[in-house]
Amino acid sequence: MTAPRQDHTATLLPDGRVLITGGAGRKGALASAEIYDPASGRFTAAGNMNAARQGHTATLLRSGQVLIAGGASSGMPALKSAELYDPATGRFTPVAEMKFAREGHRAALLPNGEVLMVGGSGVDPQHRYLASVELYDPATKSFKVLGEMLLPRFGPTLTLLDDGRVLVTGRFAAPGYFATSTAEMYQPVKAD
Repeated sequence: MTAPRQDHTATLLPDGRVLITGGAGRKGALASAEIYDPASGRFTAAGNMNAARQGHTATLLRSGQVLIAGGASSGMPALKSAELYDPATGRFTPVAEMKFAREGHRAALLPNGEVLMVGGSGVDPQHRYLASVELYDPATKSFKVLGEMLLPRFGPTLTLLDDGRVLVTGRFAAPGYFATSTAEMYQPVKAD
């Protein structure tokens, strides 16, 4: 790669290339991005995000753009900021902030094109893990709070089921902040 990194994201783009964003390098969180091209087998620089971030999510939208949200940055345990990467222009553009700063959260693209954001770690040391759930609407480029999960969760898995529901499983949960065997289901509201 063009830079050493960990806790970054890698997103398969519609043209077969892979967008790699952020992560932690030798001196902290990175704003840099790069593209892997399987045709050439090479990595090339893809510019910088608007914020250095690690532990963020990167979700391919139906438009072919990539929603990059949250994460942590040097000195900030969690970020509210989000941005879009457009493969057609190679640019990163800020969008509205999430309602809650979060790092170590998970995201899933729903069948209607919206993005579900769940859990993670926030900025309040008294309430380390988050139960909050948000939805990103690509039409308005904004987030709205849906409510809370039954348990705060850091780094759970999200699995989109064939019927549009999302299974949320495991990882760390409160109280006690230990690994959990619990699971819960997100049921999207049916459109009229």
